Amino acid sequence: MCSSDLNGEMCSGCSSGMSLRGVALPELKVFTAKRMRLGSSDIALRPLLSTMPVGSRRSSSASWNPSWTVSMSRHRPLAPVVGCALPRPGAVRALLGQAGAGGQLDAAIRDAVALQENAGIDILTDGEWRRASYIGVIAELAHGFEVGANPADGRPWTIVVDKLAPMNPGFIAAEVRYLKTITNRRIKATLPAPALLGERMWSAEKSIAAYPTRDSFVADCVPILRREVELLREEGVAVVQIDDPHLCLFVDPEVRANYDHPDRAADFSVDMVNQIVEGFGDIKIAVHLCRRAGARARGEATHAGGYTPILGQLNRLKVNHLTMEFTTPAAGDMAVFKHLREDLEIGLGCVSCDPGQVDSADEIVARVETALQYLAPTRITLNPDCGFAPGSAAKVSLGEVATKLKNEVEAARRLREKYS
Repeated sequence: MCSSDLNGEMCSGCSSGMSLRGVALPELKVFTAKRMRLGSSDIALRPLLSTMPVGSRRSSSASWNPSWTVSMSRHRPLAPVVGCALPRPGAVRALLGQAGAGGQLDAAIRDAVALQENAGIDILTDGEWRRASYIGVIAELAHGFEVGANPADGRPWTIVVDKLAPMNPGFIAAEVRYLKTITNRRIKATLPAPALLGERMWSAEKSIAAYPTRDSFVADCVPILRREVELLREEGVAVVQIDDPHLCLFVDPEVRANYDHPDRAADFSVDMVNQIVEGFGDIKIAVHLCRRAGARARGEATHAGGYTPILGQLNRLKVNHLTMEFTTPAAGDMAVFKHLREDLEIGLGCVSCDPGQVDSADEIVARVETALQYLAPTRITLNPDCGFAPGSAAKVSLGEVATKLKNEVEAARRLREKYS
């Protein structure tokens, strides 16, 4: 994510800028000139994709076909390319929480969609541009949270301080509802895993009066998130992805050593996800196993170890798709696919989300062909390792993201040509 802020600082990934009330904003080379009104000021943004063909943007009359919600395994191209979160420009982040900013966010999201469509993405997202963070969205769905900033680095910080109560059910479903008006491509929506929320948002100091244990808080997150899946199904979403970096903690021997019963903790994470998704057999449910991609982007330590220690948990998940990161050597050998249920599709993390690392189409093809030693082509989708906004402080630029996605789509084209 671009880290430009209201003090006029520019992130390390931005080479030039424009100003809004003295704020330096990234000049996105793939944008064409357009005006976007932010409060009382105008900002000259460069809307996404100067190369976008005339008419490729969708109007509010875009045709939506409910049949696209059927399993991705049916009537799909070989190796479909799946979109993800995009870096939020400073101008977009400045809009979050502003009263009356919905129209400006809509305009920004049209550009996020145009970037993905122009790259050739088959299943896209809104970039998660209506959210301050991928886990903080829970505070949009329920009362009971204290929202602030981490004093150490200023990133969004959300702590549970009261019993949860539904506040705005359908917040994520509304993201999809808007996307349906501007694109005719299939749509993916994401929500955080309950155990992840427990790991990040329960505090012994601040939460214990409402929830004496972390697990009791996690259990109360389940009905909130399950209701969101129900509403997403009603909207006709193609894929619901549950982001679960917490489960992926247990691949790391050092992390496991800190738990008296690491497998029991991993089982609890799986049980909570299963309670959310059970009974939704008519939509694609994915679990994303994240290896602290945000930490990698910040140059911090990430979790090492192949997926073998959690194979039992992965095979117990009542989902039909796993998104697994494989651009980092720390992820281990793809031979692990031999030990997964045969009904599981694999979203192969084959594009790095790290700033400055742009995988060529040749490199992406090579990763997929390694996976093809263990998986049928129809079981694979192409994914970036993680979102390009893994955490609120990611610094990859939108221009770089566009290049990464275009290389991924080119790799998919070559694979389809070779294996169809």
